[in-house]
Amino acid sequence: MAVAVRELPLDLDAFEGPFDLLLTLVLREELELRDVDVAEIVVAFVERLAERQALDLEACGEFLVLAAALLELKARGLFPDEELDLEGLDPEEAAEELAERLAAYRRFRAAAGWLEERLEAESDRFFRLGPAPLAPVPARPVARQEPAQLAGALRALAAARPEPSLGHLVLTYPPVSRFLDRFRDLLSSRGRFAFDREVDRLSRIEQIVAFLALLELRKQGEAQIAQAGPFEPITVWNASAS
Repeated sequence: MAVAVRELPLDLDAFEGPFDLLLTLVLREELELRDVDVAEIVVAFVERLAERQALDLEACGEFLVLAAALLELKARGLFPDEELDLEGLDPEEAAEELAERLAAYRRFRAAAGWLEERLEAESDRFFRLGPAPLAPVPARPVARQEPAQLAGALRALAAARPEPSLGHLVLTYPPVSRFLDRFRDLLSSRGRFAFDREVDRLSRIEQIVAFLALLELRKQGEAQIAQAGPFEPITVWNASAS
């Protein structure tokens, strides 16, 4: 529970009772404020806080307002008017001023609580500061245009778009006969060759057609094929030499 500042029990030489009653007697001038020891009031409040073992900021703020009002009223009573530039207040005006101070304190406390709630609600939102806004670009005056040029530009925009060309997507395969003749010449002149070395610099399509030509030679019994293992080089030799 929060510390009730108005109900703070006081045991002073000139007064014994709650803080609220002390304020009432002082404002009604039924108790001489010069006889009230403000330091003992502060000690009593601190002792009450120590009993709770927790800092009550709201109660501390309200107590500071009330204690400051007591000190100001006590200063007005202890010093003559010519030494203090303070206007004399009757009890009703003093009570009204104290009430206004407490009301202002409560407004600030409520505003602080609202800001704290907003901070907790928006704590998981992040934002990034953007660059400084650019200076506005001055409007450029439009030069006078010829109507015929404008009509030509509109006709160009309204013209049907040409069909896109797909010629670059068409795959062209070289004839198998080209590789058949080439491999037959190699078998005739060398009797044996490495297939991978012969097609190393060819395109992927040309390598596929060359492999088909090699299978055709194997099918017709013109060549023998051997490979030590998967992905190993392919050796080709003349079938009549085996």
